[in-house]
Amino acid sequence: MRAGAFPQAWAITDRDLARLALPPKHTGPRHLQRIWRGEQLAGKHVLVRCYHGLGDTIQFLRFMPALAAIARSVTVWCQAELLPLVERTEGVDIAIPLHDGTPCVEFETDIEIMEVPHALRAGRETAEMRAPYLTLPDGGARAEPLEGSSGLAVGLVWEVGAWDKRRAIPAELLRRLACDGITLYSLQRGAGIDQLAETGARDISTPDIVALGHLLRQLDLVICVDTMVSHLAGALECEAWVLLHADCDWRWPASEAHTFWYPTLRLFHQEKLGQWDGVVEQVRLALLSRAELKRAAA
Repeated sequence: MRAGAFPQAWAITDRDLARLALPPKHTGPRHLQRIWRGEQLAGKHVLVRCYHGLGDTIQFLRFMPALAAIARSVTVWCQAELLPLVERTEGVDIAIPLHDGTPCVEFETDIEIMEVPHALRAGRETAEMRAPYLTLPDGGARAEPLEGSSGLAVGLVWEVGAWDKRRAIPAELLRRLACDGITLYSLQRGAGIDQLAETGARDISTPDIVALGHLLRQLDLVICVDTMVSHLAGALECEAWVLLHADCDWRWPASEAHTFWYPTLRLFHQEKLGQWDGVVEQVRLALLSRAELKRAAA
């Protein structure tokens, strides 16, 4: 899947489904559950369970139109904060908030959202993003216009959740990006006063994903680590630069600067695991060039 060789990926997964002694459905930690066992989805009322991270859900929502084309109906049981986006996604008939109980809807078969492309035998042409597939509500929480911005307005995200802390970058390294013609803004949820001081960024973070989406559209650029914000920016077709560690996740190419998953993202890779200095210097130079282009166009 990293290489875009989807037929080979499905052949391997078919073999695993046939050989592995899978535990009963819906047992064990959610993020380890394999829900789909090869059942037919065509003509069925399908429940899509979102048991991984917010970014995983956002990335795989692109497959909902293809699922809807064969299913009788599609219900997505998703993380509550994503509801305003999921319920507006093409192919989704019903979106309901995820909780620890059982879903309050009738369905005939179920599948975890990251299993959908395998069940559909999706090819790269289905996975490849050609247009934004998320839309933001006009109402609800909306970000106020940015204040204090001059030159290039750049959002920053440097911390990650508990999974794979190698993705995080020390906040103090990002102060190097505070150059002439660049105004830095923190989108980092829960950033402390010390971290904000280290980056030199103005705090505009919000826990509201709709407001966050509007902020991404107001900024010229987002510089972030491999976390939900990178997927949200990509799915909305906002420009973002993603900083990746040397052993990055399968969804990102191992060395290339671009990915078919999100055409508006630019990827910066570590050369050696744990060494962010070179990555930040590459970003700083690219940022200076980007700021110069904006000044020239003004």
